[in-house]
Amino acid sequence: MSEAHPDIETVVSKLPPLRSLPLEEARRGYEQFLSVDGDLGTLADVRDSVVPGPDDNTVPIRVYTPEGDGPLPVLVWMHGGGFVLGDVDAYDPVCRVLADELDCVVVAPDYRLAPEHEFPAGLRDCYAVVEWASDRTRTLGDGSDRLLVGGDSAGGNLAAATSLLARDMDGPEIDYQVLVYPTTTFSFEFGDEPTGADCYFITEPDLEWSWDLYLRDEVDGMSPYASPLQARDLSDLPPATVLTAEFDPLREEGEEYAQRLADAGTAVEHVHYDRMVHSFFTNLAEPRVERAWDAVEEIDAHLQDAFGEEKEAERLVAA
Repeated sequence: MSEAHPDIETVVSKLPPLRSLPLEEARRGYEQFLSVDGDLGTLADVRDSVVPGPDDNTVPIRVYTPEGDGPLPVLVWMHGGGFVLGDVDAYDPVCRVLADELDCVVVAPDYRLAPEHEFPAGLRDCYAVVEWASDRTRTLGDGSDRLLVGGDSAGGNLAAATSLLARDMDGPEIDYQVLVYPTTTFSFEFGDEPTGADCYFITEPDLEWSWDLYLRDEVDGMSPYASPLQARDLSDLPPATVLTAEFDPLREEGEEYAQRLADAGTAVEHVHYDRMVHSFFTNLAEPRVERAWDAVEEIDAHLQDAFGEEKEAERLVAA
C-alpha cells in the first residue's frame, strides 16, 4: 500500500478525535473542521426555507442557485457526518462549490441527526425533500426536469437509500446519484479494508460509534434503507458515480456497491483516488486538497456525459 498524499497531512491534523468528545463538542469540532474563510463559488442566490416533512414536521433546507441561464438540474445533496454530525451551515462551502462547478441548483436538507433521532428519521427527512424538489424541478431549475441526488459518507448512504426508496415506493424519478465514499453497510464485513494508522483519518471504532448512535438495533442495520449493500435487488436504480479513497475504511464497501450496481445493469462510473483519505472531498478551501477539486471536475464530466446533449436540447426549447 502506498503512502498518503502530502496534502492529507493538512486534513488529518485539523480534525480532533470526535468520538472521544461529548456529543455537542464533537459537533462543534466537526463544524470547525469544515469551516472556511469567505464564500466559495459565485452564485446568483442562496436562501433558506422549509419543506413539509414526516410526522407533521418541517425540514429546513438551503437552496443554492448558480449564475447563468437554465434549464439547470436540481441536485439534492445530503451532508456527511456519520448520521450524527454536520448541518447545512457546516456544509455551506461544499454546496456552494457544487452549485457553481456543476452548474446545478443544490438543495441541502438539514435532516434530523442521531442519537436524538435514530434511523429512519434522517432518511425520511431526506426523502421528503427529494419529493418536494421533484415536484418543483422546473421552478427551481428554470425549466429543467432533471433530479439528482448525492452525498458524501453518511450522506452518500442517505442518497443511495433515497434512490432505493423512490424505486420501491414508486416515488420521484431520480435521474442520477452521486455517492462520495458512501457507507453502505453496518456489518463491517470487509476484512481487507485499511485499519489503524493506514486509515489516516477515521477508523473502524469511529464507524462503530456512529452506527451505534444511528441504529436502534441490529435489525435496523439489516434494512436496505440503512445498509443499501444489504438490498437483494439493485436493479432499476439511477445511473451512479461512486467515488472511493485508498486510505478509507469505507473503501471496499463503496467498491462493492458500485460493482453490485453494475452487475444489476445500472450504469456506474467508479472513480478511485489513490493516496486519499476519508473526507478529502470536503477540503476545497485553503489549505485545499487539489484532488478534491479533481473529484468535483470528475463528477461534472460524468454529468455532462449523461445529460450534455439533453441539456442543450432543453436550452434550445426554452429559447
